[in-house]
Amino acid sequence: MKLKKLLFIVFIFAFITLNAQETKAPKFGKGVFNLVGQDSSWTMKVGMRMQFLGVANWTEGNEGGFVNPQQNFLVRRARLKFDGFAFSPKLKYKLELGLSNRDISGISEYTGNAPRYILDAVVMWNFYENFELWVGQTKLPGNIERVISSGNLQQVDRSLLNSEFNIDRDIGVQLRHHFYLTDNFLIREKIAISQGEGRNITTGNLGGHQYTARLELLPFGKFKGKGEYSGSDQKREEKPKLMLAATYDINKNAVKTRSNMGSYMKNDLGLHETDINTVFIDAMFKYNGFSLMGEYAHRNAKNPIAKNSDDTLTGDIVQVGNGLNLQTGYLFTNNWEVSGRYTNIKLDENITGKKMQTQYTLGLSRYIVGHKLKIQTDLSYLSEVNGTDKLMYRLQFDIHF
Repeated sequence: MKLKKLLFIVFIFAFITLNAQETKAPKFGKGVFNLVGQDSSWTMKVGMRMQFLGVANWTEGNEGGFVNPQQNFLVRRARLKFDGFAFSPKLKYKLELGLSNRDISGISEYTGNAPRYILDAVVMWNFYENFELWVGQTKLPGNIERVISSGNLQQVDRSLLNSEFNIDRDIGVQLRHHFYLTDNFLIREKIAISQGEGRNITTGNLGGHQYTARLELLPFGKFKGKGEYSGSDQKREEKPKLMLAATYDINKNAVKTRSNMGSYMKNDLGLHETDINTVFIDAMFKYNGFSLMGEYAHRNAKNPIAKNSDDTLTGDIVQVGNGLNLQTGYLFTNNWEVSGRYTNIKLDENITGKKMQTQYTLGLSRYIVGHKLKIQTDLSYLSEVNGTDKLMYRLQFDIHF
């Protein structure tokens, strides 16, 4: 109810502001409108974005061919974004709210049985030279594909590697720093200490804490327009640009099957706790419309099989194993792009009971105004060892203000 009142007040204020005087709106894709304090001591940019998705799935029949077609249409994402600075340009903030069913799903007793509207609520303070302190809820410095905004993806959605291994958002603090080793060689360091339970948890810390460290190497300097964290070479880099990075994450006494993601591992004592380690190694390369992204993920756990006090199994298992994702594309000068993706997921079958999966995806995108207005479609073939193969077709329309 409080959120609805807040949204109502924001839109009424915006309506009154825009109609009380002649106001020049920013360029398309740069936010719905910008507010600046009379003394320029604060700013707020308000934006919104929507994704409309259609999906069709088929499974392999007993006699060959794909049968049993299923279709689904949904608002994949619908979000409001607020960002700017307060008091000083060195003190920035970001608030992002998710309104679609997929955005707010995951209600549980640990979230107060309330919709999970808040995606990001974070303050970023540049307190000294190249040091920046982040406080609040936001994405952890994990695999590159997860940190890329869902609105800036090269294909319709992220890969199976991200679905299985990503460490997503959490509440805590982050310290970020960067420096130049040479005139062009940029190095970034990011460390985070978080609660380890994922976003919007209201019941306090259930297990231990989560510790994340990431190192990024950019030997040829910065990408244009932060292109290292955007799918497709939208800026058409005139010189080759490369980022190599690695992340190590340990979630002490984790209580979920995928570190701070997945389902809770409940037992007769409350919750099964175990240390979960996740490693990411990734890279991004761009040059003259060509892009290549690679990711490797590995997860292990001290006690991956959840048990009761009498050593009986609860049925919950930490999803330990490896994943590999390779993705490439070429953006033509007419703003059409073809892309391809190979993803291999190999969980520990002896522990998880799951077979190896391999997915091949071919994508086609038409960028009307970059990532802010685009149409994307892709076709995926999923092969599972000794399992049933599947075919998936998706079509999505994005609009971002």
